[in-house]
Amino acid sequence: MSTPSNLGTVTLVGAGPGDPELLTLKAARLIRAADVVVYDNLVGEGILDMIPATTDRIYVGKKAGQHTLPQEDINRLLVDLARSGKRIVRLKGGDPFVFGRGGEEMEELIAAGFHVEIVPGITAALGAASSCHFPLTHRDHAQSCVFVTGHLKNHTIELDWPALARSGQTLVFYMGITGLNIISSQLIAHGLAADTPAALIYKATLPEERFIPTTLQNLETTAIAEAVRPPALIVVGSVLTLAGNTA
Repeated sequence: MSTPSNLGTVTLVGAGPGDPELLTLKAARLIRAADVVVYDNLVGEGILDMIPATTDRIYVGKKAGQHTLPQEDINRLLVDLARSGKRIVRLKGGDPFVFGRGGEEMEELIAAGFHVEIVPGITAALGAASSCHFPLTHRDHAQSCVFVTGHLKNHTIELDWPALARSGQTLVFYMGITGLNIISSQLIAHGLAADTPAALIYKATLPEERFIPTTLQNLETTAIAEAVRPPALIVVGSVLTLAGNTA
């Protein structure tokens, strides 16, 4: 379906893991040219500083238990803005299509008759691996890598635990800090060794970054002792034994 010329444009833009220098050139250009930027909680301050003073900013960020707008309202907001004839950038932390709900926003806009452009961003797992100097795959450690949502729903996490507990892979959990006990206990119950290397990574690529190594069985106690809070990734796998080897 074609978009009438008098209607606006909407681009879902990945802001990357936080470091402004990891933003793509295309993303930077679109941010500077936007009439309106609709942005999330995880967009780095350095990236927000790129938004011109004359550009309208609309914050729709979400934190645990604190949602500025429900996702359905965000979808409708984007459609309404697109009808205004302006250039809209929907700025999302990481990549719009990796646990960013960009697919839902795209569907809503397309159903309303709008063309949507997608600009990828470096997802948090890739930013963390590079910043903390460990590979996500390695011939001697992991032949695959799995990105997983650790978000609690009805006080549990419904995942394919037998598949996740297989050897020879790296697991990266997004939004899993509140479910650490479930994550570690389920992986161990389904066969992953309790002493499997694990790590908590807080605000990867930013000056506040913290890399906290531990083991699978000690994930929750380590997080409590180190006062780790979102946004943080949980990584599980033997590739972590290579972390920090930069010589």
